[in-house]
Amino acid sequence: MNTQELLTSMVKMGIADVFVITGRPISYKQGSVVSPFDDKTLTPQDTQEIIEQIYALANNRPMERFLELGDDDFSFAIKGVSRFRVNTYRQRGSLAAVIRVVSFDLPKPEDLSIPPGVLEYANLRRGLVLVTGPAGSGKTTTLAMIIDRINKTRSAHIITLENPIEFLHRHEMSLVSQREINIDTTSYAVALKATLRQSPNVILIGELRDAETISIAMTAAETGHLVLSTLHTLGATNTVDRLVDSFSPTQQGQVRMQLSMVLEAVVSMQLIPRIDGGLAPAFEIMQCNSAIKNLIREGRTHQIPAVINTSADEGMVGMDSSLLDLYRKGLISRENMLTHAFAPESLEKMISL
Repeated sequence: MNTQELLTSMVKMGIADVFVITGRPISYKQGSVVSPFDDKTLTPQDTQEIIEQIYALANNRPMERFLELGDDDFSFAIKGVSRFRVNTYRQRGSLAAVIRVVSFDLPKPEDLSIPPGVLEYANLRRGLVLVTGPAGSGKTTTLAMIIDRINKTRSAHIITLENPIEFLHRHEMSLVSQREINIDTTSYAVALKATLRQSPNVILIGELRDAETISIAMTAAETGHLVLSTLHTLGATNTVDRLVDSFSPTQQGQVRMQLSMVLEAVVSMQLIPRIDGGLAPAFEIMQCNSAIKNLIREGRTHQIPAVINTSADEGMVGMDSSLLDLYRKGLISRENMLTHAFAPESLEKMISL
């Protein structure tokens, strides 16, 4: 079976992630379980041949950068099958790859149990909205749905900066410019500086990775743009702390002040194993009301969860409340609820009452 046939069969099986690693058969992940596709153990030559075929499928993408740096991130499509996101890397002297299946079309929000309020951020005209969580928790898909809602409901210029591009957006009511890092531009910071001269209304940044990118993103939000991005943090408190801690101590007071003015919302996501198989999403949603803004400005971020938990009438949701709801609906086990909880001791006392 060649690589294209392998990927086609993976899509038909409904598999999300494929692993090509020396010393094991080609493997795939369903839910949180990794299983071998067959019993053929891959040699270093096997993995190199598969990865060369992947680069060929990606419009003959050059391998020189990958072989020089040891890592590469890109996407490609097989017509009539699917899009794929690929990360290639070296491990123990051999080549390896993880391939994620990405649908041509966005799923329906209700199929992913995304709260309706999250998509309402598409109505914002300015400010910073962050979607956070571990890798593979659905951050990119959620942001793509917000972009899709903007594209279908209002006239705007949307610019996305991604590494790599996963979901393709057609021009509908809006114009959509999609730029891929390392292909269309050299870095997030360089592309973001240029974006401010390209008359955008909405800017999507694949990830806030460093102080320079964060600073430009906050300035863009401050000057009348809607900025959407992700971080690999879990929870609003950790997210705000990560943003502030990216700067030197002498800058952090000013950063807290600026962040309190531009941050509109933080949505944190986790995917929890379901009792009946598959994954159930749990969400923490923080809206930046005046109380939250004061806590950010004054550096009292440890008090943010308390405000979230007492502000359900404003659309806020605590992570532990979301987990408890999934448990009471019989979707997740008690063990998984407590494992993924922010305050497991308090949650355990709550369900024991």
